[in-house]
Amino acid sequence: MRSFRMRTLLSRVKRRTKKTIRNRKITIGNCISISKELARVVEQKHEEEEDVVEEGFSIKSSAPSHTHGVQPLGNLYLNSSSVNSRDTGLGNLHTLSDELVLDMLGFLDASSLGVLAAVSKSFYVFTNHEPFWKNLVLKNFLSGFQYKGSWKSTYVTACYPSFGNSAIALGGFKVRDFYSDYLFQSWLCANLEMKPEWLERDNVVRKRGISVEEFVLNFEETNRPVLLEGCIDNWSALGNWDRDYLVRLCGDVKFSVGPVEMKLGDYFGYSDQVREERPLYLFDPKFAEKVPKLGDEYEVPVYFREDLFGVLGNERPDYRWIIIGPAGSGSSFHVDPNSTSAWNAVIKGSKKWILFPPDVIPPGVHPSPDGADVASPVSIIEWFMNFYGATKNLKRKPIECVCKAGELIFVPSGWWHLVINLEESIAITQNYVSRRNLVKVLDFLKRPNASTLVSGTRDRVNLYDKFKNAMEASFPGEIDELTRKEEERKIQQRKLSFWDSVADANAGAFKFSF
Repeated sequence: MRSFRMRTLLSRVKRRTKKTIRNRKITIGNCISISKELARVVEQKHEEEEDVVEEGFSIKSSAPSHTHGVQPLGNLYLNSSSVNSRDTGLGNLHTLSDELVLDMLGFLDASSLGVLAAVSKSFYVFTNHEPFWKNLVLKNFLSGFQYKGSWKSTYVTACYPSFGNSAIALGGFKVRDFYSDYLFQSWLCANLEMKPEWLERDNVVRKRGISVEEFVLNFEETNRPVLLEGCIDNWSALGNWDRDYLVRLCGDVKFSVGPVEMKLGDYFGYSDQVREERPLYLFDPKFAEKVPKLGDEYEVPVYFREDLFGVLGNERPDYRWIIIGPAGSGSSFHVDPNSTSAWNAVIKGSKKWILFPPDVIPPGVHPSPDGADVASPVSIIEWFMNFYGATKNLKRKPIECVCKAGELIFVPSGWWHLVINLEESIAITQNYVSRRNLVKVLDFLKRPNASTLVSGTRDRVNLYDKFKNAMEASFPGEIDELTRKEEERKIQQRKLSFWDSVADANAGAFKFSF
């Protein structure tokens, strides 16, 4: 999903240590650009001024101007003497939307993109769109790559090593009078700072030193998030896991980064250089098998020791991951796999969390009826730009917090959540099944479309039977007892809902009281 609209044209942009853009709202299906003032500020990014516009968007002080000089379409409307070179260079294809042009070019291989780049300035800009070259790298170099400042340079140097570092300069030609909201917004999302108001709300319950019984009673059974402090203070990882230590310990071992495998040194080289709206995330479920010492330097906190998927032994779905990513990386809104609950512990850095309960779909998120697919904004920053403001008017507001190093957040079963790294971060996360969510997990695994929904295992269709049989062998009668209790709980909830409706309908009059 990609769209762009301003509520008011920018009248003024100032900066003290940051470049700032005034209030704007981005919505679906409308496309009116930010004004000429923004592009002027981007081009004059080193100019110093005194004030910062209140409640504005701030561009990172280190942000470069757009590689090819692309400007928002609003600049064309404010400059009547200009002609959009985007249209003249596309010929008869100029009537197509930018999205459709890019979709068509996405079918081309690298050589064809290179040939088409010589046809016109417009095609030069479109064919140098970085996601094309990112996809080519990720498709053709599954065993890893060394990032060279841009995805096109990375691809060329990987294919033709003799080019060496000279290839880094590829794709830097600027085109005058090229206006495109779609291409410009990609740059904008990659270079925006998080607005202070996006980080202010902190309404999560925080606990330190609570008992397992209190955690189960107040949070796990009620399916409520909680941030736990101090429960990983004994981890060796908390003191050891920095870049130098991890690179030295892991050596040439490769970890999962999207669809490719990379050595940690190469991944950190990428994360130092990259400036894109969706940075690659190191997210590896086999890290402890690859480097056993990593598994030895943390332990499951006492609150999460019961994990019933353990009855499956080596056939259990993926359940634990090491997560490493630069600022701006993260996960867009999703629900954790297989109806499991999860915990996420930050070892280095900090993460912004936004969580919605299972029955509240986040604004801008559109799950398919069967839950197999989710449509949402292209990037996390785009969601904040478009939809975060809408959360202020919701009757049921999301749970939000910033989880810092040494802290852990409990994510209950079925909760929607978005996570963005505010700085380079290292974390451990695990998904698990306890008696509190066992019935939910079994119901999920036996859905008719389980072959589509179930994840983390090759045997999706048979996971329900395997898990149920293993549970009955290890804990006879447990499933029946928990199912009975779940039915009683649902009946009790329905009774409460009925009496609540009676009370609401007779507000100000007599109410039953027990």
